[in-house]
Amino acid sequence: MSPSPASPLDALDWIALEQQLDQDGCAVIRTLLRPDTCDRLSALYPQSEPFRSQVIMARHGFGRGEYKYLRYPLPPVVEGLRSALYLRLVPLANRWHERMGLPERFPEQHSELLERCHAAGQLRPTPLLLQYGPQDYNCLHQDLYGEHVFPLQIAILLSEPGEDFTGGEFVLTEQRPRMQSRPLVMDLRKGDALIFAVNQRPVKGVRGDYRVTMRHGVSRLHSGKRHTLGIIFHDAT
Repeated sequence: MSPSPASPLDALDWIALEQQLDQDGCAVIRTLLRPDTCDRLSALYPQSEPFRSQVIMARHGFGRGEYKYLRYPLPPVVEGLRSALYLRLVPLANRWHERMGLPERFPEQHSELLERCHAAGQLRPTPLLLQYGPQDYNCLHQDLYGEHVFPLQIAILLSEPGEDFTGGEFVLTEQRPRMQSRPLVMDLRKGDALIFAVNQRPVKGVRGDYRVTMRHGVSRLHSGKRHTLGIIFHDAT
């Protein structure tokens, strides 16, 4: 499976993406993966060998549907994207932590972040494939997993809305202090990647920066089958 995305990362407008992330806590990369790469990743789901564990959401009150965590070594396309996207996002992650007054700074290389996670007992890989069928949904949540949390993550839609499934929109909510939550419903197509805040992000106010809390989920599917690749940069306890 080729590790090369359809949209070369060096060709993307990272200044505009960072501005969008600062503004909304999320940004979309259109057609990051080719359709054939999406199909090959989706085809992994029925297999057992690539995965370390499976979660049936209804058993834990997470919603309906299921997901599987990939095991090490990750598929080359996932490993390549995880490392390359980290390099692009780590400067923004460090700026966000500085603006929020958080002490942790993240190393330049993703391998160094994993060393930090593993030294703290966060040993399990977190990239995952999610599968939804009719009436399935994912409750609003955050993917934290341990002491060390990289503040950004990626979701790549592997199925085509309107053809492979209906419903099943990706939903983000943002809770600002003393205000009601703001919902965001993302318009994603097959191969699109959504970058978004894992937990908190800074927002500029009249008295300086303040923190807002974000959660994400998936609305109820009406028909078909929906697959997603989730890329989380920190590992889990």
